[in-house]
Amino acid sequence: MHVALISATWHADLLRGASAACQETLAGNATAEEFTVPGCLEIPLFAQKLAATGKYDAIVAFGLIVDGGIYRHEFVADAVLSGMMRVQLDTGVPILSCVLTPHHFDESPERIAFFRDHLVVKGVEVGKAALAIIRLGAAVTC
Repeated sequence: MHVALISATWHADLLRGASAACQETLAGNATAEEFTVPGCLEIPLFAQKLAATGKYDAIVAFGLIVDGGIYRHEFVADAVLSGMMRVQLDTGVPILSCVLTPHHFDESPERIAFFRDHLVVKGVEVGKAALAIIRLGAAVTC
């Protein structure tokens, strides 16, 4: 099994924990290849390009779309998640999301610590989900 991991560079310090936890979860069952994109909006297009190569059994995306006090983040989150869904339906390659959209995000030390820990948990969960969907897909024959 081969899995591509795409991480946005915004909030990379927090996302590294999720990506590392995912990689640990995949270890021994799948190889992982890491990629970075400038921001979350670039994830669907890059996922589409990776899926088109035929090299990956699944693609996992990592991002953090925060509420900066205006509701633009809702549009960004919808565009990113809708794009990822379209890519997986168009290509047949599962695109798993560890793109989080916290309602209240501030950069106080306590909240940063909370999100850092939370993203590690989510990294493990998305790693397990990637393995499960790859295995499930392999069991389906047409």
